[in-house]
Amino acid sequence: MSTLFDLSFFVTVPFWALMIFAPTWRLTRAIISSPWIVLVPLVVWAIVAVPVLGALWSLVTSPSLAAITDAVADPAVLTALWAQIIAWDLFLGRWIYLDSRERNVHPLLMGPLLVGTILLSPIAFPIYLLVREVTQRGTSPVPQTSSVSA
Repeated sequence: MSTLFDLSFFVTVPFWALMIFAPTWRLTRAIISSPWIVLVPLVVWAIVAVPVLGALWSLVTSPSLAAITDAVADPAVLTALWAQIIAWDLFLGRWIYLDSRERNVHPLLMGPLLVGTILLSPIAFPIYLLVREVTQRGTSPVPQTSSVSA
């Protein structure tokens, strides 16, 4: 189970590396534009989750802190939850990368933000939204007033 736990992250490393270290390379955008990249860690999730689907189903249909605490004592359940988190982080990082490229946010700013998304996406995502707002304000055209001559 430990190998699958590790694998759920390591299968995403090439995608993160492209977004962080080669953000302007045309193949990076082509690869990251595909939503299918998120399926890679979800394959690991499926391998682990199918045997414990009953336990996972109970967690999502009747969630409680006690039930989740008990369930994560099972390495298979914990690995499935980890793979799901990794897939979500990649999905969010993919969106952030694509949005930042569209808005021409400088890659030197985006690299640390994408690393932050890998590590703590609930902190990095709102920071990116602030960066997005600031850069959007800085590039929005200034409305021109028209003067009518008599």
